[in-house]
Amino acid sequence: MAIGTIERLKACAACALRFARRATRRLSVRIAFGAVIVLITGAAALDHAYPLPKPGRNAPFALVVTARDGTPLRAFPDTYHVWRSPVTIDDVSPRYVEALIGYEDRAFWWHPGVNPFSLVRAAFQWAVHGHIVSGGSTITMQVARMIDPTPRSLAGKCRQILRAFQLELHDSKREILTLYLNYAPMGGVLEGVEAASRAYLGKPSARLTYAEAAMLAVLPQAPSLLRPDRYPQYAQRARDKVLRRLADRWPADAIQDALTEPVFAQTVREPMLAPLLAERLKNVARGRLRVVSTIDADMQASLETLLLDQTRTLPRHASIAVLILENATLEVRAYAGSADFGDANRFSYVDMVRAQRSPGSTLKPFLYGFALDAGLIHSESLLSDVPQSFGGYQPGNFEQSFHGAVSVSEALTASLNVPAVQVLDQYGPDRFVDKLREGGLTLRFPRGATPNLSVILGGADTSLESLVGAYAAFARGGVGGVPRLTPDTPLETHRMMSTGAAFIVRDILETGGPVARAIGERATTRGVAWKTGTSYGFRDAWAIGVTDRYTVGVWIGRPDGTPNPGYFGANAAAPLLMNVFAMVPGSVHDSVRVPPPGVTQARICWPLGTEASAQPADLCAVQRTAWLLDGLAPPTFPDPMRTGEPVLRYSVDRVTGLRANAECTRDPLVANESPLWPTRLQPWLDENTRHAGVPRWQDGCERAAANGAQLAIVGASDGEAIHRIYGGTSPRLHLSTSGAQGAIGWVVNGVLVGTADASQGRTIELAQPGDYAITAFDRKGQFDRIRLSVQ
Repeated sequence: MAIGTIERLKACAACALRFARRATRRLSVRIAFGAVIVLITGAAALDHAYPLPKPGRNAPFALVVTARDGTPLRAFPDTYHVWRSPVTIDDVSPRYVEALIGYEDRAFWWHPGVNPFSLVRAAFQWAVHGHIVSGGSTITMQVARMIDPTPRSLAGKCRQILRAFQLELHDSKREILTLYLNYAPMGGVLEGVEAASRAYLGKPSARLTYAEAAMLAVLPQAPSLLRPDRYPQYAQRARDKVLRRLADRWPADAIQDALTEPVFAQTVREPMLAPLLAERLKNVARGRLRVVSTIDADMQASLETLLLDQTRTLPRHASIAVLILENATLEVRAYAGSADFGDANRFSYVDMVRAQRSPGSTLKPFLYGFALDAGLIHSESLLSDVPQSFGGYQPGNFEQSFHGAVSVSEALTASLNVPAVQVLDQYGPDRFVDKLREGGLTLRFPRGATPNLSVILGGADTSLESLVGAYAAFARGGVGGVPRLTPDTPLETHRMMSTGAAFIVRDILETGGPVARAIGERATTRGVAWKTGTSYGFRDAWAIGVTDRYTVGVWIGRPDGTPNPGYFGANAAAPLLMNVFAMVPGSVHDSVRVPPPGVTQARICWPLGTEASAQPADLCAVQRTAWLLDGLAPPTFPDPMRTGEPVLRYSVDRVTGLRANAECTRDPLVANESPLWPTRLQPWLDENTRHAGVPRWQDGCERAAANGAQLAIVGASDGEAIHRIYGGTSPRLHLSTSGAQGAIGWVVNGVLVGTADASQGRTIELAQPGDYAITAFDRKGQFDRIRLSVQ
C-alpha cells in the first residue's frame, strides 16, 4: 500500500477518533444532565407524594395565653393533651442553644441534614458492641422524627434520613432549630423548651442558668427517665455529662459552679391564672398559637389569693368579679371573672366581668358630671332629699330615710336617690342615656322599655368591664375608654365629660367635696375616689374606685340573679375594693391635685344657690364653699309648687321691728325681703332656718300659714296613677305637708288613719287596687286633698 494511502487512512482514523470522543463527551453530558433531571424529577415526585407532615402529629398546636411578661396564664393543649408554648430562637437563652448544639450536633450549621461521620461512627459502634453506644442522629433528623415518628429499625432510620434531607430542602437551619425548640419531648405532656422551663423551673427559657440550660438540653434524650421533678439524680448525672462536654465552649468557672448546683424542679401543674380571661382570648385567637395579654402575673396571682380568702365571708353560691385597669394605657392588669374557678357551686364558669347586671347607683357620678357641664348645678347646689313624686315615680333612699336639704356633694357621697332623680328630671333621661353612649357606656334596657327616671337607680343593665372603662374618665381628664386585654388592641377612647367636671366629681367622690373635706367627714382611703351601688333586691353589690394610676371595679352577687339579702355595696364590695387597692403596689398615694382651667371655688348662698357676692346679704341664709365650673353658679332648681321669684317680700313695723302690714298698724312700715326655701323642704327645716331673718308677726297681724302659703300635701300629685309591681309589696307613700305647723291629721277615704307632726309626715299603705282620696288638715281648719288611683 502506498505511503500516501496509509497516511490518509491514519488521518481518517484520527478524525474518526476525535469525532467519537466528541460524541462520547456530548453523550456523557446528555446522560449526566438527564440523570440530574431524573433525580430532580424523582425527588420532586417523592416530595409531592410524601409531603412533610405538619408539626404536632398533625394535631392543632396547643394554644397558650400569657401575661405581658410571658408567664403562662392558661395552656390549652392539643388533641393529644400536649402542652406547648411557642417560642423563636431569639426568645430562648443563648446558653440553651449552645448546650443543645454543642452536645447534640456540632456540625448542625453546615451538614445537609445528615452527618455521615456520625452515622459511620454509630454504625461501627453498633456492629462492635451489638447495641447502640452513641446515636448518629443530627438535630435535623430528630426534628424529622418529631414530625414523622418512625420505628427504631433500619427501615425507620432510612426514612428518617430521607425526611431530614427533605427538611433541609424546605426549611432554613433557623427554621429547623425553631421546630426543635417547640416540639422536643420534655417529659409527660410537655413539649418544647419554653413549656419545660415554665413547668419545671417556673421561669422563661430566656433566663436559664448554665446548669438549667444543660439539663433541658439533654432531657429529650430520655424525657421520661430524666424528668427533674421525678428523677433528679438521673437528671443531674445527664446534665453533668453535658457540662463536661461543653468545656471547650463555656468558661471553666461557670461550668464548675454549674456542676455544684443541685437539680431542683417544681411539681408540674397546669397554669391557671385568669382562667376566664384566657378562655375569652382563646375564642378570638384566630389561629394564633400564643396570645399575649396585658395581665400582670404577680398582680393577678395576688388578686386571686385575696378573692379566695374573701369567699369565706360570702354565702355558698355567691361569686366575685374584679377588674384592675391601668388608666394611662387602658390596659387590664388583673381580671377575675369569678371568685374561685375551681368551685362550681359559685358558678365559676360564668364570667361576671362581662355579664350584664343592674349597676345600682354607680351611674350617679356621670349624671352629676353631665349636669355640671350643662350648667345646671355646681358642687353645692341645693337639692331636696324629701318624699317626692316625679310624674308618678316616687323613689326612696336605700335606708328608707330622708335628710331634707342636701348639696350635690352630700347627695353623691351619701348616694341619695331622691336628689339624683331630681337632677335627672332636670337633665332628661333620654339625654343622659345618649350622653353615656357617646362616652362609650351603653346601657341595655328590657325589651320594649325606653329611658326613664329609674335609669339612675339601676333601671338598665351594663357590665363591670364597661363601668370600669367609663370610670377611668375621672382620672383621665374626662376621657374614658374600652379596656384593652392585649397590647396590640387599638386604643379606643371616648370623651365622657369635660376635664373640669371630671375633676369636681372625682374630688367629691374622694373627699366628699369642699365642706366635708373641711370638717374631715368623708372616711375613706385618701387618694381613692370611690362609689358604691346596690341593685334592687340585693342582687348586685358594686364598688368602683379611681386613683391616679388605676381604676378598680368590684362586683359581688350570685350569677344566677338570686338576691343576697344583707350584702350591698357599702358593706360587702367597698371593703374588698379598699383591700384590692392596698394589695396593688403604688396604686394609692395622697397627692394634691391642681384644679384644671375653668374650675374655681366661690362662696354660694342657700336657698337661692347663686354666689354670695351677687345677692344682698338678707337673701343669703346659709353660705357654703362650692366648686364652680367655668365661673357658673346656677340658681337652685325652680320650685314646682310655687310661681314667681323665690323671695318673700314683707313689711316691718319701724317702731316695733316686727312683721306687720297696714291693716294691723298705723306705724310707718319698712319694705323687706327674705329668701324662700323650696316648698317641699319647708317641713324638714327647723323654725330658725325656715324663717331666718324674718321677724315674728306683730300681735294681731299673724297670718294663717307660714310664709304666706296655704297647707298643701307634698309627696304625691292630685290625679296620680300608681302602678303596683307584680308579685311585690303594696305601694307605700310617705306624704308630708307644706304651709302648716303643729299636728296634722290624715284621712284616707273618709277614715282618720292618725295624726303626726307637720315636720314628720305620714306613711300610708295602699293595700288594694282602686281609688283613694287622701286629706290632710291642721288645727286651724286648713286642709288639702289629693286623689290617687292604684292600678
